[in-house]
Amino acid sequence: MLVLGSAHYYVWLRFVHAPHWPAPWTAIATIALVVLAPSLPVAAIVMRRLQREVARPWMTLAYLWFGLAVYLLLAAAITNLVVAVTPVGPRAAAVAGIAAAVAVVAYGLVRVRRGPHVKRVRVPLVDLPVAAAGFTIVQLTDVHIGPSLRRAFAAKVVDRVNALEPDLIVLTGDLVDGRVRDLAGDVEPFGGLRAKHGVFAVTGNHEYYWNADAWIAHFTSLGMRYLRNAHVAMPGFTLAGVDDSTSRAMAAGHGEDVAKAVADRDPALPVVLLAHHPSTVARAQLAGVDVQLSGHTHGGQLLPLGWLSRLFEPRVAGLAKFGATWLYVSEGTGFWGPPLRVGTSCEITHITLAVAS
Repeated sequence: MLVLGSAHYYVWLRFVHAPHWPAPWTAIATIALVVLAPSLPVAAIVMRRLQREVARPWMTLAYLWFGLAVYLLLAAAITNLVVAVTPVGPRAAAVAGIAAAVAVVAYGLVRVRRGPHVKRVRVPLVDLPVAAAGFTIVQLTDVHIGPSLRRAFAAKVVDRVNALEPDLIVLTGDLVDGRVRDLAGDVEPFGGLRAKHGVFAVTGNHEYYWNADAWIAHFTSLGMRYLRNAHVAMPGFTLAGVDDSTSRAMAAGHGEDVAKAVADRDPALPVVLLAHHPSTVARAQLAGVDVQLSGHTHGGQLLPLGWLSRLFEPRVAGLAKFGATWLYVSEGTGFWGPPLRVGTSCEITHITLAVAS
């Protein structure tokens, strides 16, 4: 709350106080900022206490304001510098800053409305048998079915995935934001995912906010198979999966264990590991994993928040190599919070395994 309050106070200083608007507008803007400043944490509390349909419009308003506030804060800092070093006055700078923030949010809304695009990635593996070259994996992650994304979005994703006719479908966590009783109908389309070698999943941190065991049971009933620190044999490689790296503190009997996940595998075959957090790659390297597929970061979702994500994760988006281990981090299939994408995209990842030359 202190951070939110400070950020809104700075926006008020640059865009309300400094321009010296006529008295009625100054009072209106001040009241609006005071009311909106705590809207996101208040709405989060409301969402857990009210029926979903009643809480939804309040969550939408709070999320949209949060997204706009991010860019108002950035615009406030930039316009403050402009006023300090140029003849531009505070009022003109405020008008330009507010207009720019609104334009960025409008752009972000359009990006989300376009839905997820298919991103194709080729991963070369040294020990991949020639017969397995060209094996295709579709990765979904951070779908976040909940207050904003519902059944129609899930159905659209399933249709696009099935049209790719992948050999394997994997889901790397954060599929939902809500309880099973509220979202069972919205996630039902995921039962229609089809791949030659099945549909496999691991947990993300958001499943643990809403009873992970209940969600694992429900998604299992829809045909998904959860890899909880376990592995299965695939044609030419081993597919392994781990619990979310933060789960040990949130649910009894849960916790990431990479060593257990790959124990007793065929040492001659490469290992593809499903792990929600990119930071798991540190343990994956030690366990001899060849490629790790992750999500969690959303690519930052709102530029420049991705720069901050780099302080906590070894990779925010895309493919990179850590020692002998490849790490691919998806920007996420859906979004969390503000229904905006600025500098990032919603993606369905189409991965092709290849023999390293």
